[in-house]
Amino acid sequence: MTHTPIELPVDASLVDRLARHKTLGGVPRAELEWLAAHGRLKSYGVGEVIVPPGESVVEMVIMLEGHATIYIDRGSGRRKFMEWHGGDVTGMLPYSRMGRAPGSSVIEEPSVGVVIHKDCFPELIRECPHVTEILVHVMLDRARQFTSTDWQDEKMMSLGKLAAGLAHELNNPASAVARAAKSLEEGLTEMEDAGYALGAMRLADEVYEEIERLRAGSVMSRSTGVFSAIERSDREDELSDWLEAHKIDVGAAQALVESGITTEALDDLAAVLQGETLSTAIRWIAAGYTTRSLAGDIERASSRIHQLVSAIKRFTHMDRATVSEPASVVQGITDTVFVLSSKAKAKSATVKVEIDENLPMVRSYGGELNQVWSNLVENALDALDPSGGGEVIVSACRVGDRVVVRVIDNGTGIEPDVQKRIFDPFFTTKPVGEGTGLGLDISQRIVRAHDGSIELDSRPGRTEFRVSFPAVLPAASA
Repeated sequence: MTHTPIELPVDASLVDRLARHKTLGGVPRAELEWLAAHGRLKSYGVGEVIVPPGESVVEMVIMLEGHATIYIDRGSGRRKFMEWHGGDVTGMLPYSRMGRAPGSSVIEEPSVGVVIHKDCFPELIRECPHVTEILVHVMLDRARQFTSTDWQDEKMMSLGKLAAGLAHELNNPASAVARAAKSLEEGLTEMEDAGYALGAMRLADEVYEEIERLRAGSVMSRSTGVFSAIERSDREDELSDWLEAHKIDVGAAQALVESGITTEALDDLAAVLQGETLSTAIRWIAAGYTTRSLAGDIERASSRIHQLVSAIKRFTHMDRATVSEPASVVQGITDTVFVLSSKAKAKSATVKVEIDENLPMVRSYGGELNQVWSNLVENALDALDPSGGGEVIVSACRVGDRVVVRVIDNGTGIEPDVQKRIFDPFFTTKPVGEGTGLGLDISQRIVRAHDGSIELDSRPGRTEFRVSFPAVLPAASA
């Protein structure tokens, strides 16, 4: 039995309108007639939603006139994502895997379109090869735009988190510099006054040498000194008692504590100096220690700022072209952990870095791999118990001809049903506004673009993300 195709009535005026369509107008008229016969003309009013977000998309709309916009909210507020005008094609397209609307498609001005249900797509592909070819290109362009925007959204969210953490990290050393600089000005004035007073006393050269010897002694680091807080307090009490016994202002005790000077050394000085001369000498010594200590504080704080800025610069590869080149996994991981240190501190978490010596490089496009490390380490920190005590281990080693990076946390683990969807775009277990659901999807795309693989292994108390790349190995000698 021979099947005879059903001839549908064709609206000649609609075919003429399709022939003037910017995207599809150049195809053979027979294909335009097929579209006119299988589609229905539909008018849309301003404010009408073509497909609500999250609902199934089942129709293709060939826009003849008007204007429509899709708005997407990824936790930071609704924003315009893509627009269509008369001459464009939107909605479900042949071969598209889009199931549900990612946002709200809203009519901005009175619009008219030809609507074709996806049930007609198999016949459309068979009967309209030229239309199908054009629609495939439209779909690919749309997918590229979605991918590009997804990537940019995730980068901007990561950058926002990074900026917040960086501001917190920079605030501490910057405040330390400001405080120390202000105190240094006072300290220099005190040292100059004491120096002038001491010089006016015209002491013997050997006495000056003894005073200078004490003043030039080493200044202990406040962060790495051998004294504990209790020991420092005890020493300050001891020095205060000594100063008070010799009728000297006890305000110098704190500076002398930081210097590590002993009461025995002060006894030696008191053996050759007395009264106002001893008081002035100790005042000068203390002022010298104070200014040197403050200068050390400024150096350490400014070095911290320099380290942070350098790490951020390397992390974002601000000075690199986006070309494939051998890159150090070691440096990228180290910088990532460094710039996320404030988040680890906020959660009272420990981040350990375990990297094999002489680890080979991998080929990387600019700072893209840093985006992977950032996403994985951030997720690991988010998975830890908020009460503190969590641990994240970031390791890297060579396995055969590949470099394997593992990010392991001792959080609660990921449920099996969640593991199946963990790399899906827009899937997130975080509260609204705290995640786009794109981090792992984008990480997977980056890893695959570098010929790598990313795997997940999770159970209660241990979650491991394992990333593997081809290593850049030296050529074998002839």
